[in-house]
Amino acid sequence: MSKIDLSLNNLDALFPEDFTQEQIAKAKTVFLKELAFSSHKFFGGKMQTLPKAGIYGFNWFNVYYTPGVSKVSTSIRDNNDTSFELSNRGNMVAVVSDSTRVLGDGDCTPPGGLGVMEGKAYLMKYLAGVDAVALCVDSYNDKGEHDPDKIIEFVKMLQPSFGAVNLEDISQPNCYKVLDTLREECDIPVWHDDAQGTGSVTLAGLINALRIVKKDINDIKVVMYGAGASNATIARLIIQAGADPKKMIMFDSKGSLHKDREDIKADSRFYRKWELCQKTNPNKIDNVLEACKDADVLIALSKPGPDTVKPEWIKNMGTKPIVFACANPVPEIYPYAAKEAGAYIVATGRGDFPNQVNNSLGFPGILKGALLVQARKITDEMAIVAAYSMANYAQRKGINPDNIMPKMDDTDVFAHEAADVAMEAIKNGVARLEMTWDEVFNRTMEDIKQTRGTIDMMMEKNFIPKPDVKMLEDALKVAVDSVK
Repeated sequence: MSKIDLSLNNLDALFPEDFTQEQIAKAKTVFLKELAFSSHKFFGGKMQTLPKAGIYGFNWFNVYYTPGVSKVSTSIRDNNDTSFELSNRGNMVAVVSDSTRVLGDGDCTPPGGLGVMEGKAYLMKYLAGVDAVALCVDSYNDKGEHDPDKIIEFVKMLQPSFGAVNLEDISQPNCYKVLDTLREECDIPVWHDDAQGTGSVTLAGLINALRIVKKDINDIKVVMYGAGASNATIARLIIQAGADPKKMIMFDSKGSLHKDREDIKADSRFYRKWELCQKTNPNKIDNVLEACKDADVLIALSKPGPDTVKPEWIKNMGTKPIVFACANPVPEIYPYAAKEAGAYIVATGRGDFPNQVNNSLGFPGILKGALLVQARKITDEMAIVAAYSMANYAQRKGINPDNIMPKMDDTDVFAHEAADVAMEAIKNGVARLEMTWDEVFNRTMEDIKQTRGTIDMMMEKNFIPKPDVKMLEDALKVAVDSVK
């Protein structure tokens, strides 16, 4: 094994040279999980609260609190919209979850989602200078069932304190009702990142993959494996972007979606799936292998693999097939196996493989743009514009089969997204405030620079303590031993 360092810049190089690609893929997953556990215990979580105003003498407490702050209170009372500029509301997101579908781990109980929600908050702050707080809620009703109305009521009650709400890890079918109700009834953007966020970044990856293989979105045959909130929204956005629903076949755990799926029709909670049943798969093909025959694209967001997507499905696809295997924490098929089966372009949701199609590339910039123009909602058009913003950014830098998306360290991609989304919000008539593209871009870059400078200073001064390399070495040993 190579000497390990805190940067973790080359994970593959950490493992023994005689490890196969499969062993490395499995060991990386174990390593990252072990290190996540130990580092979260070491830091006590990932987020904290810090002031943004200075103390220049103790009378400043009389400015920030009583009696001075009374003028702030009465000003907001007289015009609620001033709360966006007189408080941190204009840059504050609530990350709300009932933790019923946390990554690939399912229902983790309400506090079980805190690690993920703090992670979302960390990404928002570091990547786009957005403040966020994790709010994991108990959605059980008196019958012991998860009740979407409890989440809806909770979000409505908290919206006066936030500029936007990011819903996360809410299981279907509750997620559909929660999002669609809140999008219409709240006066701030309510965004379901598992659905709209994943839909936006997947569309971005698909745009560039199609550019590489020289295929038109209007002509492609698409197979969708998994029919949860993510894939259902991906399908909706791809169709809005030009794909033909009659050339799309989607599968859930019981088979393919089509207009004879009476079980879906009978349950009104699954109305989003029923919409797709009516639009897609007119020939009612119910076998995945048959559905994949001559398909151009396979998009899987189902259960973690690595054997969920079968190599023979990919072998049955058309020329230069595109495979997105985006389950977390383990993709439905490992990239090397998909390539061996004939895939021309392979994407996953993980950053330790090529072509990361992960909503972390989207939601920080999208929410920043919505916040800066004080948007009342995030429309589907804004999500599609964000997809083209990401895709075009990557194309300008140069794309190839192993490089279809921007990278997490492309700092200004989030500012580009923010500016493009903000302009679309103004165009859609959902913005309270008008700004120019340059104003949004420059403000976002300033906020990112300030955030990263603050974190760098805290690390340098040891206000953020440096973990011992032994923590990494212990996690690596567990990972290596687990696959030997």
